Amino acid sequence: MSQPKVGRRALLLLAGGVAGTAGSPAAAQVPAAAAASPAVPVGYTFLKPSEAVFVEAVVTHMIPADELTPDGVELGIATFIDRALAGSWGKGDRLYMHGPWKTGTPNQGYQLPMTPAELYRAGIAQTNAWCETTHGKTFDRLTATEKETVLQDLSQARLKLPGGLPARAFFDVVYQTVMEGMFADPIYGGNRDKAAWKMVGFPGVMANNAQNIAIFNDGRRFPNEPVSIADMS
Repeated sequence: MSQPKVGRRALLLLAGGVAGTAGSPAAAQVPAAAAASPAVPVGYTFLKPSEAVFVEAVVTHMIPADELTPDGVELGIATFIDRALAGSWGKGDRLYMHGPWKTGTPNQGYQLPMTPAELYRAGIAQTNAWCETTHGKTFDRLTATEKETVLQDLSQARLKLPGGLPARAFFDVVYQTVMEGMFADPIYGGNRDKAAWKMVGFPGVMANNAQNIAIFNDGRRFPNEPVSIADMS
């Protein structure tokens, strides 16, 4: 793509062990009953309309359509994020939520008195408010260059959100869920048609994956269709 975006190759490099995201906190806490019905539902469960527009703008910007995959919305990443925020991960079921709430160091991880869903909701509202004050319009209506600058400034904590929310903390959870939505098992809503797995040659939930890595580590692409949880149910 010619217009400036968060580069897909850079995202892949930063994502690290993408093959393991199916077991990530956001993905792992989707009810097992979803295995019987992997179809993407109509509409969103958690996201309000204005929030959905923001999320769709983010995932489309981060994952633009090209010769490798459709864009982030078509891949179902916004659906994955909505499900994760609506579920137990979004509600903070595994987080210690009783304080004391002190400012932590970067290596101490998440230190806010907010569930992931609360952080997402507040972050969207405050980012849109900043965009309206600075550019006169919400994030989804910015140009590609403006969106890129906002995301880069969030990631580097250069952008001061009007409600005092730490910009980096918000960006980190957005980035985490976008990556999980792209590479998790399609049963969780994202990675539709296993497009991301096909792109990187990941075989899916295969018990002999280590053997395949040893065989195809000479640069050859994995020739078989990846297998998802739904394929094995």
